[in-house]
Amino acid sequence: MGRGRPGHLGLSEVLVPTARVARWIGNFGDRHGGMTLTVADGALLGDAEDGSTFAARLPFAQEYDGPAEPGAFVAAHRPPPRWGVLLVRKGGFAVARLRGDVVEEHKIGRRHVQGRTKAGGQSQQRFARRRDNQARQAFEAAAEHAVRLLTGTAMPVVTGGDHAAVDEVLADPRLRHLTVTGPWLAVPDPRRAVLDQAVADALAVRIDVVNA
Repeated sequence: MGRGRPGHLGLSEVLVPTARVARWIGNFGDRHGGMTLTVADGALLGDAEDGSTFAARLPFAQEYDGPAEPGAFVAAHRPPPRWGVLLVRKGGFAVARLRGDVVEEHKIGRRHVQGRTKAGGQSQQRFARRRDNQARQAFEAAAEHAVRLLTGTAMPVVTGGDHAAVDEVLADPRLRHLTVTGPWLAVPDPRRAVLDQAVADALAVRIDVVNA
């Protein structure tokens, strides 16, 4: 079982919690008439009798080079001792510092950024400037909390939200030491439930599936 994301031409991505990976692989083989497991390019690969395939990859861009066996693959999944999450959109942000799979400290902030206007001329220009200033304030607040929570020790950081917004925050010179790692997390305006799901997705095994 896991959270799926649709793809094209039979390709989909599934996010599977570590505890369920072995069962997922077993079920895949049962559904497709048996399979052969191999390891290549840092992933565990499955080739089923009916032509369906999967490629399972460890989170945090970890390369897997162990035996072609589900148990060994699961055992190789170890989150970094310390790592962070940074989610930023124009309407808010979430920053979290984690030890393993436990959130040590977090901060969630929301900022009101006005939507678009149909007005024209100088009114539209004033509106655009005000909206840009509101977004800038949101990014500055996100950067301040990222400095507080994610600096002081080297750690990988998983990011998500809006690419331009995240880039604005990471442009802060105090955050240059951070190492951004995958996966990119496409999330709505951050709230606690969104942050919790983002942490779970960052820790999940990503499986690309092609159904014949």
